Amino acid sequence: MTRILWVLLSAAAALAAPVALGAGDPTEGKQKAESCGGCHGPDGNGAAPIFPKLAGQHASYLTKQLHDFKTEKRPEPTMTAMALALSDDDMADIGAFYAAQAVQVEAAQENELGRTIYRAGDPQRGVPACTGCHGPEAKGNEPAGYPALRGQYAAYLSKTLHDFKGKARYNDTNEMMRVVAAHLTDEEITGLSEYIAGLR
Repeated sequence: MTRILWVLLSAAAALAAPVALGAGDPTEGKQKAESCGGCHGPDGNGAAPIFPKLAGQHASYLTKQLHDFKTEKRPEPTMTAMALALSDDDMADIGAFYAAQAVQVEAAQENELGRTIYRAGDPQRGVPACTGCHGPEAKGNEPAGYPALRGQYAAYLSKTLHDFKGKARYNDTNEMMRVVAAHLTDEEITGLSEYIAGLR
């Protein structure tokens, strides 16, 4: 089985898997997220391009990331320290709060290389189109666990893709992002990051 076929089959399996996370309370989450504002901004739109935007992200995805930080499945010392004191209910509430906020999309220049990879991929090199999981407007797919990417800072997207490529980040389901990113050149990562940042 080729790696690209394996990735696509893994994606199909994820789509069929139910989400078993409880819904949080955004009102409770607002208070619990106050300490997050220094990096992620009071409404989750990020205080600097090196920090991810959490506004408008799927609640279940945010909850999973907090669990992964707490258990060090996604190693990041600062976030692990923040997540250690959070209960499952706290994580669900924080996720619900940020999911209810509106993401601010940055002004971004059109990047044709990024557009081509995002929309069509490069099947000959084992690079699937990003739309297959993240959708044509990069709004993601919450039931399948695929995050929204639109409006994310280009610098953060680039760092994330490089982390998957170098396997510094490894909490992706069935290694899907690590497999995809391994086939991307640095130029393609830059192009994708710039293109996705401007999607609305």
